[in-house]
This record gives sequence, structure tokens and C-alpha cells, in this order.
Amino acid sequence: MKRMTQALAITLALFPAAQALAEATAIDVRKTNGCGCCLSWMNHLEENGFVPTGQDMFGGSLVRFKLDNGVPQRMVSCHTALIDGYVIEGHVPAADIRRLLDERPDAVGLAVPGMPYGSPGMGPEDDREAYDVFLIREDGSTEVFSSYGEG
Repeated sequence: MKRMTQALAITLALFPAAQALAEATAIDVRKTNGCGCCLSWMNHLEENGFVPTGQDMFGGSLVRFKLDNGVPQRMVSCHTALIDGYVIEGHVPAADIRRLLDERPDAVGLAVPGMPYGSPGMGPEDDREAYDVFLIREDGSTEVFSSYGEG
């Protein structure tokens, strides 16, 4: 009986950690080798409950991957991620990814074109430049999904 009680205590102690892991959302990030801003963005995702895995790709292969997955050339940034049927291009904040997954619009995904200073992974948020997060529609059109003013 004592062993069962100990086993139950251990199981209950581990339950919150197991539950948190189950609630974490996996995201597959394609990037170039050694890109510091990509790694910083992946850290931002981890800090916000995502479980990013990175796959390094050569430049030309990564560009082809972006285009093959519906990212318009004008929306391209340094890394591309896949999550639950959506494409995430560039330094998209974790909160916008969560909103996308909650609202589930009929779309390719989200993009932050270029590499705006102060976006997640690109420097301090309190000193950021203004930038928009775009929703990419299936026909390649885009619309502003959210906007971030100067920090």
C-alpha cells in the first residue's frame, strides 16, 4: 500500500508538467544554419507555450519552400514555420499565432515581411519600429491581421 501511495504522489506531482507539455503546441521552423534572429524567435515561442523544432535549409531550398507553401514573394522574411495547417513567415508574435489558431480563418497563414527591429527575435520590444502582421489569403492577397506601433 505504501508503494501505491508513493506512486500516486509522484504521478500527481508530475501531472501539472505533463499537462503543460500536452497543452504546448508544436511548430516546425525552417531556417538557415546559425541564424541568431531565428533562434531568438524560437526562444520567444518557447517562452509563450510553443514547442519549436528547427530544421536548417540552404538559401535556395528555403526560398523554394516558402513559395511552395503559399508565401508571396513580397511577404518573405528569414524563416518559415508550419503549424496546424498554417504557414508562419518571419517574426510573427506568439500572441498572433495563438489568435490564428483560435480563430482558424481560411488562409495560408501569417507573415511579418522583412525583419522589423523590435519584433520578436529582433531586439528589444520597447525600442521597436512599427510593423504589421499580415494574414495571407489562399489567393495570395493579404490584409493586416494586427499592427504594432513604435515601442
